[in-house]
Amino acid sequence: MQHDSEFTQQESLAVIQEMINKAKNRFSEGGHLYLLWGWVVFICSLAEFVLLRFVHYQQHGMIWLLTWVAFIYQLFYLARKRRQSKVRTYTHDIIKYVWLVFVISMALLMFLFAMIVGPDTYKIIGPVFLVLYGMPSFLSGIILKFKPLVIGGICCWALAVIAAFVPEDYRLLLLALSMLLAWIIPGYMLNSKYKKDNA
Repeated sequence: MQHDSEFTQQESLAVIQEMINKAKNRFSEGGHLYLLWGWVVFICSLAEFVLLRFVHYQQHGMIWLLTWVAFIYQLFYLARKRRQSKVRTYTHDIIKYVWLVFVISMALLMFLFAMIVGPDTYKIIGPVFLVLYGMPSFLSGIILKFKPLVIGGICCWALAVIAAFVPEDYRLLLLALSMLLAWIIPGYMLNSKYKKDNA
């Protein structure tokens, strides 16, 4: 009976490890969303900087409407992935809620910044968003044991500190850099890992 019990414990650990590996593979494929949002924010940041500094277009902020296109695409993408998914894990649920908290926090901050407009309001938007961008990257990296995401999150926080010492216009360049370090590069690495693991 003791031998059977030991075998059962080993078998249970193997099943748990397999579930973790499946979760990692699924989120490696989820690197697609890191790349989607990384590139969208990267392009919008650089485009707004160009429109603001060189074109002098007054409605330069309109470029961020592109994020709504990405958001609608994401809804359809996640709905399709949910239908195809056969395995739900605790890791999957944790990651999902990390990003849910991020989205809610972003929405609330955008609302508050729009409602509470003061002389110093726009001076803190960039640094605050950089701090926020670092949160899901860092936590996802810790949960998935994927160091590039952890490093990317830390880079966002470091850039948030730097943003306090640069002109407001140039914070858009820091935002673009944060996307490159926190979402785009880790996104490609996640995608490569997924393809390698599922070859």
